[in-house]
Amino acid sequence: MKASLRRGESAYTLFEIMLVLGIIVLLVGSAIFLMAPQLDFAKMRRVDADFQAIGIPLKSYEMVNFNFPTTAQGLEALVDKPTAQPLPRRWQQLMKSVPLDPWGMPYQYLNPGKRNPKGYDLYSWGPDRKEGGEDDIYSE
Repeated sequence: MKASLRRGESAYTLFEIMLVLGIIVLLVGSAIFLMAPQLDFAKMRRVDADFQAIGIPLKSYEMVNFNFPTTAQGLEALVDKPTAQPLPRRWQQLMKSVPLDPWGMPYQYLNPGKRNPKGYDLYSWGPDRKEGGEDDIYSE
């Protein structure tokens, strides 16, 4: 037995369904637009947290080996035993992996640093993912 609409019965038209979907899309789009500055703030807080999470193992590496990893050894010296000179005396794995910055790029490491010639520079290229921009973010 076929079900059919009889006179007096109502149903939603395609226009009404499309109108409701359009309103939902506008609401979701405006919510995303209003939350965009909070996303940037959250990414900056994550960079600060990553700097601290990398800085502690770097200091431990220095205490055990009497120097920081070289630029050539990089932050990977915290994960895998370096093969470049100077080889660490008492290497130990201090991190499971080095995190990427919130924009999907590796953190940059220089020893000796340009900003900190007596130590190291740890920084992110920031949202533009290019070195030397105004948006580069340096650890303190």
